[in-house]
Amino acid sequence: MSSRYAPRGAVLAVVHEPGTPPAGGPLVLELCGPLGPADAESVAARLAQRHRAFDVALDSHRPGRHTLRLTPPAAPGPVPLPAELLADVLAPPPPGGEVLPVTGHQQTLLLAALAPAGTTEHTSHTSHTSHLDCADCTDTTGGRDGRDSTGGGGGQLEQLYWDWSGPLDVARFAAAWQSVVDRESVLRACFDWVASPRLVLHARADADIAVHSRTAVTWAQLLRRDRARGFALHRPGLLRLTLLRGASAAAAPAPPPRVLLTYHPALLDERGVHLLLREFYRAYAAGGVLPGGERRPDLRDHARWLAGQNTDAARQLWARAVPPRHAATRPGRPGGRTGQHGPGLLHTRLRAAQTFRLRSWAALRGAAESSALHLVWALLLYRAADVHGPLPVSFGVQLSGRDIALPGAAGIPGPLDGPLPMTVTVDPDEPLTGLLHQVRDTLLDLAAYPWAGAESIRAWSGRPPFPSVSPSGSGSGLFTDTDPDTCADPCADTLVRFEGPLLLPQALRGELAAQGIDVQSPRTAAGATGRPLTLTARHDTEGGLALSAVHDRARLADEDAAALHAQCVRLLGALPGYRDAAATAGQLLDVLARAAVPRMARPAPPPPRPALSVLRPGHPHADVICLVVVPGVPRGSYDLFVRGHRGPEKIVAVHVDGAPGAPQAVLHQARGPGRRLVLCGCGPGGRAAYELAQHMPYATGPAPAVVMTGIGDAAASAAALARGVRSVLTPPP
Repeated sequence: MSSRYAPRGAVLAVVHEPGTPPAGGPLVLELCGPLGPADAESVAARLAQRHRAFDVALDSHRPGRHTLRLTPPAAPGPVPLPAELLADVLAPPPPGGEVLPVTGHQQTLLLAALAPAGTTEHTSHTSHTSHLDCADCTDTTGGRDGRDSTGGGGGQLEQLYWDWSGPLDVARFAAAWQSVVDRESVLRACFDWVASPRLVLHARADADIAVHSRTAVTWAQLLRRDRARGFALHRPGLLRLTLLRGASAAAAPAPPPRVLLTYHPALLDERGVHLLLREFYRAYAAGGVLPGGERRPDLRDHARWLAGQNTDAARQLWARAVPPRHAATRPGRPGGRTGQHGPGLLHTRLRAAQTFRLRSWAALRGAAESSALHLVWALLLYRAADVHGPLPVSFGVQLSGRDIALPGAAGIPGPLDGPLPMTVTVDPDEPLTGLLHQVRDTLLDLAAYPWAGAESIRAWSGRPPFPSVSPSGSGSGLFTDTDPDTCADPCADTLVRFEGPLLLPQALRGELAAQGIDVQSPRTAAGATGRPLTLTARHDTEGGLALSAVHDRARLADEDAAALHAQCVRLLGALPGYRDAAATAGQLLDVLARAAVPRMARPAPPPPRPALSVLRPGHPHADVICLVVVPGVPRGSYDLFVRGHRGPEKIVAVHVDGAPGAPQAVLHQARGPGRRLVLCGCGPGGRAAYELAQHMPYATGPAPAVVMTGIGDAAASAAALARGVRSVLTPPP
């Protein structure tokens, strides 16, 4: 929680002792923390405004101790706290701030970012660059490139970089970015996931800019350190910039300054970042101040537009378009462990003449070259499935989400894009034109609903619920990946992106050129995408089609990823040669008859964990403190709490999957006869603790107490949890 009454980074603790209140009686919450009376009153006023069905009353005993009474509407039985109300109590928005719901693909990305970290990956990887020869469609493979090095730890982030060509004024650079932050609400946003995923817009945030010298750090080291740093998702400013200047110890003369831009994909997509770069260059050209006020429309307008959409047509589409369970989704045949780790990056370029022939071939058949790429990818998935006859194949396609019927949506920087599963049936005996029209028409159907997320699609299609995080760590999906005969989430296996041009307006380029600044197009540093392979295609400045692939080296070894990439390029180059309307998909696949099919390792299963862990045995007759473990609990907060607790209580940890009532028997056994149970949780663990308390049978022992906290860093969260526990275990003076 952050306000003018509470120190920066402070976290609020809330204590609730459920008992058995009479029907219609108030729910009593004790607010514990650095909260002054005026601040507590503002929290109560906002609750009364946002939740009019509840009667809100506040008693302030002294600074740091306030009693909140929430009387629910008349009901025949006890009324639990709604998730949104609980979120407003534990994580009230900052002064002047707003909260927005997190939905669709953004929610999937946030859940993946909050998933427990797996094994630490090695920081090295191999980068390959292939160049297609327009005469014979052969390719060559290069070696390592330090520019694409990446580090572990901060897997859920993206990095762009470019060299600054021309004079650079660092103060003006910083002022220009601060001007963009003041104008763009997305740069003052962060996340809250206490009870339900929400986006929190702050009224003020500072641009995060650092300057380093090449004498102190190399470029490869800087990339690794930046990635390992990650982001604190509960704090605004999920974009940062780093300048690397000067000459290294072995370099003379000094190379141009290099700019590293790092952002979190749950808050920004690549097109949104380029929109922000356009605003930055406008501000820099104007002396460091961006003219005009705050951008509208922005994320708030998009959220309102999204809430007003009629989903009937989308439901009907996904009732029939959901990928079947037997669809092929993997780009390689089953293989053993690769022995490699980290992300890999491959580059290939179709020359301008080849790109023109590919575009012409598709256009003569009523499709775009993006459909030609989708056709080729569908054939590669079919080939990896090793079957005969027709077979549906599924993969993710990225949609921009900015061609919706919201005026000004094309200029909104934010997470508007997202993957949707494309499913087509590949029959090697059918004409290529028929498959081309399949992918074209399927994409047109998907483009009408770019805001549909995986969870919504699953619900609309009638599929059973899936876990929030798959064993591969790729986030929410439509299917599980445990049964070899069951289709995995196609968006989690491979994703194909066809990006449009991302160039600055010519007038702005001219204005910068007049000041001696030549703007370069940013390049992507390889980073974990959460899936085995992501293929991106975009046109370069010379009219060619640049293809880059980021792959998970633990799933696709370097040689297999390079082979898959080369085979994709080979099919694209051969496609324009099939002019006959009777040419079949099988004939095109014959181009790869002598090429080996890539292998792909299965994801490692998650290690087993006990439902209950004893963290400290405590005194035999003391009360029991139970820490509720769910994804999203601030990492390290429970460890700090256990190390800092000095009481005689027994401390245990219980792992729950979000299903209330599941670990009841385990908790009853851990408590033992006559002991009082204190259920504790930081962030979403607090909500899980509250739900567990609602389902516990009080007749078998004393009613449990619940201690919940908001979200902060590990130290602040542990301190808040300790305050709440002390208020329960120690009688107030």
